[in-house]
Amino acid sequence: MIYKEKGKTLFVGLFFLALALYPLVGGEYSITLVNKIMIYAILALSLELLVGSTGLVCFGQAAFFGIGAYAAILLSPEDGPASVWFLLPACVVLAATYALFVGALSLRTKGVYFIMVTLAFAQMAYYVVHDTSLGGGSDGIYMYFTPGEETWLDLSNPVILYFFTLLFLVWTFVFLAILLRSHLGRALAGIRINEQRMLASGFSTYPYKLAAFVTSGGIAGMAGFLFAVQDGFVNPEMLSWHLSGALLVMIILGGLGHLHGAMIGAFVFVFLQEFFKSAEIFGDFAEHWHLGLGLTIIISVALLPKGLVGLPELVQKRLFGTQAG
Repeated sequence: MIYKEKGKTLFVGLFFLALALYPLVGGEYSITLVNKIMIYAILALSLELLVGSTGLVCFGQAAFFGIGAYAAILLSPEDGPASVWFLLPACVVLAATYALFVGALSLRTKGVYFIMVTLAFAQMAYYVVHDTSLGGGSDGIYMYFTPGEETWLDLSNPVILYFFTLLFLVWTFVFLAILLRSHLGRALAGIRINEQRMLASGFSTYPYKLAAFVTSGGIAGMAGFLFAVQDGFVNPEMLSWHLSGALLVMIILGGLGHLHGAMIGAFVFVFLQEFFKSAEIFGDFAEHWHLGLGLTIIISVALLPKGLVGLPELVQKRLFGTQAG
């Protein structure tokens, strides 16, 4: 067990080191792509807190992501760049506030009803920005000035934005790792394993689930801010159920119950998307990239029930007849 934990720590350290060194060898397009994946990794970590660590299957995570992205643009002035140190916390607070509202109501339900209620609240947010002038309708809205522009923290510079995103990816991972080892984290683990037993012992689980839900929403809002800054544009599709579904696939593909699994799942999922979309490799079949991606994910889940994080253990067991660790 000790060796397994050391192995995870070493892997995560090397993973972040590789990301830090990547701009030295990557081109502008690849840096932008990896930055986008890191944003999705932050978003996947936010959902991992609910699904993998608490056992709450939320199908509305895209709503908090979209609220953070829309807030980044709606709160930005049209006559000059906004301060990063104002805009980022504002996006996090607004997303967390909506998560507090959604969680306070949806957490009174369980199972499939919880899934449907979170989906319903996400669709409500989607139609607010899709059918009103607030979010520019189906056309979306643009960011006139990038936050921090013409300052030392000029996020319009792809390399500066890359390291800014990496900083928050590392922060999110470390924050959640500490949280899951705290009293709150142990309570969430108990809720995931057997909530009824905790209730029977007189332990109130609702406040802990709500705290996890709000924290998850705030982190998703932070990812939304970063996405809006990179693209300079947002549209209602950012709040759609398709993104929430893709996030669930990411954390399942990587391995539920593991923070580093959520990051691995995000990277592999997006790389698979780019791979099957490549016309240079697949020619006209690239137009049907969903088929290739879907088949690959089905095969991966079938062969790796513990996700990609279980691959080393499976390989060692097959080769030597023992488990890794």
